[in-house]
Amino acid sequence: MFKKPDESRAEPTIHGSEPSGPPTTRGRAAATIGSSIHVNGDVTGREDLVIEGRVEGNISLKENVLTVGKEGTVNATVNARAIYVEGNVEGDLRSDEQVVIRAAGNVRGNIVAPRVTLEDGCKFKGSIDMDVEPGTASRAGPGRSEKIADIKSASSGSGDSSSGGVLGNAPGQ
Repeated sequence: MFKKPDESRAEPTIHGSEPSGPPTTRGRAAATIGSSIHVNGDVTGREDLVIEGRVEGNISLKENVLTVGKEGTVNATVNARAIYVEGNVEGDLRSDEQVVIRAAGNVRGNIVAPRVTLEDGCKFKGSIDMDVEPGTASRAGPGRSEKIADIKSASSGSGDSSSGGVLGNAPGQ
């Protein structure tokens, strides 16, 4: 009555940590800044973007995905729904969903996102703040990071000498 499916014809299922490609928005192909293009200024838009060239300034793609390709170089503050880095980025990254630094990626800057992935082999120098609700990273203010910076400077002895070395409340208290 019931027939067992022929398992020899089943498609293999891949499980594990293999990274999937960056998601696209509304099924469209992403716009591309090619390897010979240099943009000096602000980049904004309403579609996904792949950078293989050089961008200096600010990048604002709040509802879209930014991918910095292997040949891409970005010196900018970035605000996007999701950010994938395979090339070089110098500047702060803010994302409402996630930031992924691939194995070939190199980032020097602070990251604010609810999910962050640093793949084995990537280079990163900066701070990571994942204590944000999804959808609020673009509105995150400097308050928490300023408190952390104040605590670090006080503990390293570079703070105000009149305080007697007493630290205030830790962030979140």
